[in-house]
Amino acid sequence: MAEASTSSSNGNTNGNPQAPTSHSLAESTMSTLLGFQKKILSEIVNPDSSDLVLLARGLGLRKIICSLMQIYDSPHSLILLVNANADEEGGIGEELGIMGVVKPGLRIVGHEMPKKDRQVLYKKGGLISITSRILVVDMLQSDIPTDMITGILVLHAEKVTALSLEAFIVRLYRERNEKGFLKAFSDQPEHITSGLSPLKAIMKELQVRKVHIYPRFHQDVQESLERRKADVVELHQPMSEAMTEIHHSIVQCMTMTLAELKRSHKMLDLDDLSVENAYFRSFDVTVRKQLDPVWHKVAPKTKQLVGDLTTLRQLLTYLLTYDSIDFYAYLETIIAANTTNEKGVAKVHQSPWLMTDASNVIFSVAKRRCYISTPKGKRREEAIDIDQDEWDALNEAEGWTENPGHKQKKKKWMPDNIDPVLEELPKWDLVAEVLQEIEQEIIQRPLAIGTPGSNTVLIMTSSNHSANSIRQYLSSMDYNKPSGSRGRKMMEGKLWKYLFWKGSLSKRAEKDKAAAAKGDKNTFEKADDGISEALRMKDRQRQEKSAARRRVRGGPPVGSSAAPTRLDKAQQAAVPETMDILIKEEADDLAHFFSSRQAIVPTTGGSSNAPEVIDLEQIPAHDDFSSILDSDYDIHYGLIPQAETVLVRAYSDDSDDQILSEIRPRFIVMFEPNPDFIRRIEVYRSSNPGLGVRVYFMVYHLSSEEHRYLAALRKEKESFERLIKERANMMMVLEERRSNRADTIIKTISTRIGGGGTRTLNNSPSQVIVDMREFGSTLPSIIHASNLLVIPATLTVGDYILTPDICVERKSLPDLIASFNSGRLYTQCELMSVHYKHPVLLIEFEEHKSFSLEMADHLKNYVKNTGKFPTRKGATAGEVDSTRNVQSKLVLLVLSFPRLRIIWSSSPYASAEIFNELKLHNPEPNPSKAISIGAEEDNEAGAGINQTAEELLRTFPGITAKNVRYVMSKVKNIRELCELDLKGVQEILGIDPGKACWEFLHQGGGGQK
Repeated sequence: MAEASTSSSNGNTNGNPQAPTSHSLAESTMSTLLGFQKKILSEIVNPDSSDLVLLARGLGLRKIICSLMQIYDSPHSLILLVNANADEEGGIGEELGIMGVVKPGLRIVGHEMPKKDRQVLYKKGGLISITSRILVVDMLQSDIPTDMITGILVLHAEKVTALSLEAFIVRLYRERNEKGFLKAFSDQPEHITSGLSPLKAIMKELQVRKVHIYPRFHQDVQESLERRKADVVELHQPMSEAMTEIHHSIVQCMTMTLAELKRSHKMLDLDDLSVENAYFRSFDVTVRKQLDPVWHKVAPKTKQLVGDLTTLRQLLTYLLTYDSIDFYAYLETIIAANTTNEKGVAKVHQSPWLMTDASNVIFSVAKRRCYISTPKGKRREEAIDIDQDEWDALNEAEGWTENPGHKQKKKKWMPDNIDPVLEELPKWDLVAEVLQEIEQEIIQRPLAIGTPGSNTVLIMTSSNHSANSIRQYLSSMDYNKPSGSRGRKMMEGKLWKYLFWKGSLSKRAEKDKAAAAKGDKNTFEKADDGISEALRMKDRQRQEKSAARRRVRGGPPVGSSAAPTRLDKAQQAAVPETMDILIKEEADDLAHFFSSRQAIVPTTGGSSNAPEVIDLEQIPAHDDFSSILDSDYDIHYGLIPQAETVLVRAYSDDSDDQILSEIRPRFIVMFEPNPDFIRRIEVYRSSNPGLGVRVYFMVYHLSSEEHRYLAALRKEKESFERLIKERANMMMVLEERRSNRADTIIKTISTRIGGGGTRTLNNSPSQVIVDMREFGSTLPSIIHASNLLVIPATLTVGDYILTPDICVERKSLPDLIASFNSGRLYTQCELMSVHYKHPVLLIEFEEHKSFSLEMADHLKNYVKNTGKFPTRKGATAGEVDSTRNVQSKLVLLVLSFPRLRIIWSSSPYASAEIFNELKLHNPEPNPSKAISIGAEEDNEAGAGINQTAEELLRTFPGITAKNVRYVMSKVKNIRELCELDLKGVQEILGIDPGKACWEFLHQGGGGQK
């Protein structure tokens, strides 16, 4: 396995006149790298070879890329960085600036840069980061000197497929430049394991012959990182009893959901359907890929199961990262989403896991972690049977005091029937103890002058939410309180916000209900009362059974080790509704409590423990109460000594390496495990000799967090092993070079000469004119791969011009529905019918999805069916009503435009084949004429000069971005358009758009926008 990398000779840049010739620059770059990083750079620096580098995450991939860019930075070289997102562009630019590459450094080309500015920038050379879409268009239009490109660096090579724009770029690059290099990089080996020979497929699309694989267990990597090891302290924190109980119940619900999914669809790969795989986000993609071909035939229950797996996985994560109040608030949103839809109607298909006894445990225990709610007139000892000693311990931890009559001293801002518990996350206390230990270490062993490192403590979390929670906890915790209650002030503030938010929701619901019941108020109230009373009775029966079964707070449920039990049909129908009713009743009580003019708000920090009195009527329900709760907010800002600084940050990408090198911390706390950051610490420690680093590694014992961490390590190791095996058994990939296009041109015979005339061959290249906006799709790339010349242009009419008479408007299924609803498709077809003899509507489906219009029924959440599609003249009421579905709208479209032809394509590959067949024995289109149709793009003609007038025209009904230039070519100014009669406007815009525009101009808004 250690010999997985294919070595090549050291890079000698003297052989290429465009390559840098200074060895001192390369040596200075190498001096800051580790041993394995130097070896990788020496293997790929050769400009005469193209390489693919697969590196484990966290081993400094960005530093290797920046070092390579630094070596090739020269005005005589043009280096393009492709497929980098905005964060990566900023990080790489900053890294290059630190390395001394500042004049001019990395230039970023975006959509806001004009065409002429890009042309000037390309000629200056240097390092340029550009989006794939812009680079493809500039290559096709010869705006960039492709033959002068020194090399291309492709990031995220795991995303390169035959349909991607990066593969299109490589083909165009190799057509005109066979000497330039191409270096591709990836640190996601798990994404290169699906399909048949995935590594070979990527190498083929990138046209590279060498691949370098460097996992963490590579011999060179081990030798570099094992010399200097950090001091790692592993802290396995047990979960609380309530968290353990919820965790087991969630896993049981996931097991039940997976079993239901397997029973409903046996075509799924059962090996991938496991609870361990369900811990990862990629599991949703895996299941959806297997179901996509038959998604329109999948029952609603199965679709609900697929969505439930995502919800349950989020619950496992939120249980360990959210505090008890935030977690319970999220559970309440799940209940609300499963009882009613957006229109307030009861949902038919509810989540099956909500019908299990395990779900009842999840909701009841989650609520008990926050507070105990008792009915009015009852004591909380009557609600749950717990020993008095346990109540005394709970009262002491919560700060309650009892009088001889055993009456609780309630806090003024707390309702009488709510007893707060406010369980804190166990890791919070662990962080406080670790910080105390670090503080003692700093005091006992102060940092000597000249010693590398700083006393800044770096705390890393998995999300920004966790980072914010830790910041709030550390800024308000009280070390004098016992463990488990140090963040009491913060939790009280969160509880107050939650209760007030819940009460405000009840007020809004009452207003909506009153507005909806204006017409038949009495009948509605009677029906609601009847339903509520029946459900309340069922709920009381369930509460009595539950209290008899479980009488000890925090105790495990009966039969927790067994599979989750399913309730009978009557109970299943009532479980979500019962929970929802209880939540609403509690919200009504809170709304009544907060209806008073003033209420007391708890403080979360500061020296004073006195509550703050505010006027609730002046606070919006959606407002952020942090400014109210944090009364001492300002004292946390100012100059802080470095030894007292604690930096809390969420895990990120390679920018974490820069954070470590800038802060140079000696103490690092990993609040949640992350294998990538562990390697970053290893690289950081090995790159700084003499620096002592102590790492506190925290993980919940026997939790999904621990299982996910171990499973991620195992999956990455297995992925690298498969890639190494495929590389060893792979035959040499020959570099694909496109032959001269003149030799592969399809010769067409001109049939225009009639009688006995001589037929001649058409020697012009076979070409397709493509609208600029279509380069976001995959079809232009496949058209180019099928030996058709792609000419990008800004088209007003149509998306693809195949011949002088054939114009194609391409629509994917979601775009088709949206175009129908907005009426845009009608206007497009009308323009095609006016200017072309054969207008064509291409309806293109995705390759691995169902080739059926039944999929349109499942896209109703994608677009709302609120638009009105223009119907043909004389359409009956029944025909107008039938336009609600896609099939009937297509029929009306054909009736309105008899010359329109509809082409059904199962995939972009099929679309390219259809285009080739349509172009056979037909003349080639003229790009200049295609651009002029529908819009006068000639600047000499004056079109497009008056931008203000153009913007005003676009506000008129019937005038869109595609026909505004055409309108400007037909009228001299807006006044001339206003003076036209109805028939004149309709001749320019069409019948319905022209009528809408004319009515808007002459009747004051009569048209429809």
